Amino acid sequence: MYDGIVQDLIDEFGRLPGIGPKSAQRITFHILQTPTFDVARLSELLAEVRERVRFCEVCGNVSEQDRCSICRDPRRNATVICVVEDAKDVAAIERTREFRGLYHVLGGAISPIAGIGPDDLRITQLMQRLADGTVQEVILATNPNLEGEATATYLSRLLRTLEIAVTRLASGLPVGGDLEYADEVTLGRAFEGRRSI
Repeated sequence: MYDGIVQDLIDEFGRLPGIGPKSAQRITFHILQTPTFDVARLSELLAEVRERVRFCEVCGNVSEQDRCSICRDPRRNATVICVVEDAKDVAAIERTREFRGLYHVLGGAISPIAGIGPDDLRITQLMQRLADGTVQEVILATNPNLEGEATATYLSRLLRTLEIAVTRLASGLPVGGDLEYADEVTLGRAFEGRRSI
């Protein structure tokens, strides 16, 4: 649609997850039309991230060191591990300030359609972490979609052989939502997860 390098930049931004053609175009034109936009700094940060950031050798979270800040924190409760699909899920849970245990990042979810099976995830590493008997509870915090549910079911069956409590994050109605717009599965889970007040 545009000539040369402008279209190349739009196309490159469009390859990023969650960025559609219109968003890619908006970002490109923001960079072009904002004289104060520091392109050199953005370029420098992209190169630095690629060079310095890796995955924690213990949990799989992103880190600039061999171990992430959560795994290095002696104040964290080492008896509880929250299993998530991706490193971005760790950040989402940390924002709640409700969980003080450790994490284990699987690196995805079981998805036969995408060709991702249990061997493609960091399940072996999870089992190694559980082998020493320190962990008393594993919280399965995979996404409440088909792949996340399949992963949680697989893990719960696998962990059943260990003497560890296995729990799943509750799911149900969002705050500010209306009952009439809730699907049957969400509403059913809200009833299952109800609690005394």
